[in-house]
Amino acid sequence: MQQAMVRKFGKPDLFLTFTCNPSWFEVLNCMEGVQRPEDRPDIIIRVFNIKLKELLEGICKHGIFGTVLTYIYVIEFQKRDLPHAHILLTLDSESKIRTKDDIDKFVSAELPDPCTDLRLFQIVTKCMVHGTCGTININSPCMRDGQCCKSFPKQFKDDTEENVNDTLYIAEEPLNLSR
Repeated sequence: MQQAMVRKFGKPDLFLTFTCNPSWFEVLNCMEGVQRPEDRPDIIIRVFNIKLKELLEGICKHGIFGTVLTYIYVIEFQKRDLPHAHILLTLDSESKIRTKDDIDKFVSAELPDPCTDLRLFQIVTKCMVHGTCGTININSPCMRDGQCCKSFPKQFKDDTEENVNDTLYIAEEPLNLSR
């Protein structure tokens, strides 16, 4: 199936991962008494599927990334029994992401302003910021043989750039959680 899609539409342009969060309001709102999300995989799966459908609708019908020619996804389960989806998208020629400016339209490593969007700021700082590691926290789960396996801390960049290993570096500002 994937080979036929590549022959007809070309290589996928975007690879997205959509991960379930057991702390989603819709999951927690369905818990009764002392139940915890891990006690109700049926609810977790139902909410995940609804949110995945909404995400795909936003991408494909509303053109978040432009015109999608085709997409395919697979749902897998993590060690904690939480689902996540890997999504491949092929965009039409006018929507393809070719330049640093194109990348910067969709990807940001800057923190949202807590004065204008406190909720988004809280979500990003809770879910998207790599925690303290290295000599400050040698027991961090990312530590392997005294080094962060994710190569943090990383140097701050003023501009988005690609390196020879095809790793994308996004322009970012120094992290300031005390705003």
